[in-house]
Amino acid sequence: MAEAVLAIRDLCKSFGALRATENVSIDLVPGEIHALIGPNGAGKSTLIHQIAGTLKPDSGEIEFLGKPVSHIGAAERARMGLGRSFQVSSLAPEFSALRNVMLAVQSRQGTSFRFFKPVMRDAALVEPAMEALERAGLKDRARVPAAELSHGERRQLEIAIALALGSRAFLLDEPMAGMGPEGSKTLTSFLDGLRREAPILLVEHDMDAVFALADRISVLVYGRVIATGTVEEIRSDPEVRRAYLGGAE
Repeated sequence: MAEAVLAIRDLCKSFGALRATENVSIDLVPGEIHALIGPNGAGKSTLIHQIAGTLKPDSGEIEFLGKPVSHIGAAERARMGLGRSFQVSSLAPEFSALRNVMLAVQSRQGTSFRFFKPVMRDAALVEPAMEALERAGLKDRARVPAAELSHGERRQLEIAIALALGSRAFLLDEPMAGMGPEGSKTLTSFLDGLRREAPILLVEHDMDAVFALADRISVLVYGRVIATGTVEEIRSDPEVRRAYLGGAE
């Protein structure tokens, strides 16, 4: 297997007596979608917060692009290329899709907005932002305010922002949440192509999407990874079926 882009080793986090993550070890390699599944309260989002840098683990190590990152914050991890999409969208709703992505371009360039040049005619911001929107499938929606985009389009916009930031890996936390069947199908197709841009650690409850997309699946139950394997290995694992999948397959 290729060298991991993201490696998590023996990560632990407790809140009082509650063990939210217990010796969790998973990795993410180039070109793959690694899905993280489990029942509500299993600790999936807590784990994503620790990987992203918004929550400090009690112990364990996180490496990104071969470098230890446990000691640095979320902003620096993002600058290194660790892109994140949130369960609750954090876009600027009054701004167009293009303007939202331009903010990311501006952040990556490390410059403030130009006061003596109309921002929307600044090619150094507009061109890379439009490129990211096109890669995310939103070129035709560039001038639409984020508030008027569909749920699925807002997810795509978050990913366009991550692309504009130069992300080398994606942490996607329940991107299908709140979508109908057609929206889930569209986003599933989009994510299938996104893995060619950068590998994806995907937290998702939509098992149809997980089984369609995942190269590997890790199952988190009560803060512990009880199994990691291919779709077929996870489908047929007796412990996984008892703990999460049940007999509904």
